[in-house]
Amino acid sequence: MCDYSLIGVRSRPAKVGDKLTTHDFGTGTRGFAAAEDAGVAVCVRPGTELAFSSPVTLTDHRFIVAWKPETLSHATAIFRQVNKDEPLKHHDALEFPDGRIVLLTRLSAGQKATVLQLPAQPASAAEANAQTRIAYAD
Repeated sequence: MCDYSLIGVRSRPAKVGDKLTTHDFGTGTRGFAAAEDAGVAVCVRPGTELAFSSPVTLTDHRFIVAWKPETLSHATAIFRQVNKDEPLKHHDALEFPDGRIVLLTRLSAGQKATVLQLPAQPASAAEANAQTRIAYAD
């Protein structure tokens, strides 16, 4: 999926093996850009597994003053969607091995990731809901 704020940006779905870069699209959010074209947002489905080239770094860009980036101890994550009942909030998030869920827009720009595995297609509505249902993110 691509966050609501990327609706006006050219996009394509993620594929296994894609090389992605966290990118600020100038729309008020960050997302994944295609390695071959930084102007193309790559939409990732909930449940997609990602591997980063190094531990993930977060930047809290809500503050005007410089904020010290936070480096997580993880370089793998699973893509999730959060705040789905609130249309004007960011929805794209990553769940890390320790259970922490972080909005994708908090990731520092320029980080490299590879799509390891796409989620299995759900066989029922209950499975589809289980793949996407997370209530809160950092």
